Amino acid sequence: MEEEEEENYIPAIAIIGLPNVGKSSILNALVREDRTIVSPVSGTTRDAIDAEFTGPDGEKFRLIDTAGIRKKAAVASSGSTTEAMSVNRAFRAIRRSDVVALVIEAMACITEQDMKIAERIEREGKGCLVVVNKWDTIPNKNQQTAAHYEDDVREKLRSLKWAPIVYSTAITGHSVDNIVVAAATVQKERSRRLSTATLNQVIREPVAFKSPPRTRGGKRGRVYYCTQAAIRPPTFVFFVNDAKLFSDTYRRYMEKQLRTDAGFAGTPIRLLWRSRKRSDKNGGGGGTMRMSSLSRERKLATKG
Repeated sequence: MEEEEEENYIPAIAIIGLPNVGKSSILNALVREDRTIVSPVSGTTRDAIDAEFTGPDGEKFRLIDTAGIRKKAAVASSGSTTEAMSVNRAFRAIRRSDVVALVIEAMACITEQDMKIAERIEREGKGCLVVVNKWDTIPNKNQQTAAHYEDDVREKLRSLKWAPIVYSTAITGHSVDNIVVAAATVQKERSRRLSTATLNQVIREPVAFKSPPRTRGGKRGRVYYCTQAAIRPPTFVFFVNDAKLFSDTYRRYMEKQLRTDAGFAGTPIRLLWRSRKRSDKNGGGGGTMRMSSLSRERKLATKG
């Protein structure tokens, strides 16, 4: 039954960003028809608009175009309840999407609101790619231009450091198909599942290279084993002797190593740390959880 649902599952891509960055132009270029109004006037798109779309490799997607998201203060000062509702619908579009295409304008500075949108995407556990639109407006480009631009994006959108970056010029349709190719890859990574045996092979080396921290009293953290409890986003449960012994620094280290060795580009991942008594651990390395325990962890992962 689950396999059948997976086959019929159509992922949704939400096109999100500030006003007038070219979101509607991207949607129109992808579906190759004017499904939304394109205008130089900010705020033309008021509602979230869904459009069915088939990618170049035959994958089916649901595209969600949204109103531009402005700062709350700007929306409040405008006195427009319609715009306020549009912004709320845009945030709801993030929640009901699988992958978010966060669109920024090449010649514009990344704003505080862009950063807040990025944080919202990560918090909701959505896959993401950053679309740098209107790339044709960057003058005197050379081979280093994209690299320098990417460094700037990574520095300012730190919560999306794992997101791929795509450059496009939607008004001419240039490189727009790359958006869907990247989104399809992100969706596959977001839905990928590792076996417990494979996962424990992946984490064995980083744990051996950097041992868990030791307390002043001499008690050291021990990793018994790890299992994947959920997908969308990928969620991993580390069973340890005492979760309190694992600092935020060590947890970030393990997340970085997991990404380095196992991939999951374009999607946030969740690491949960669970204390288990010595008598409860299953073989230390590649044991499997009892079904009731795994079910509880999946519920926790969903809430997390």
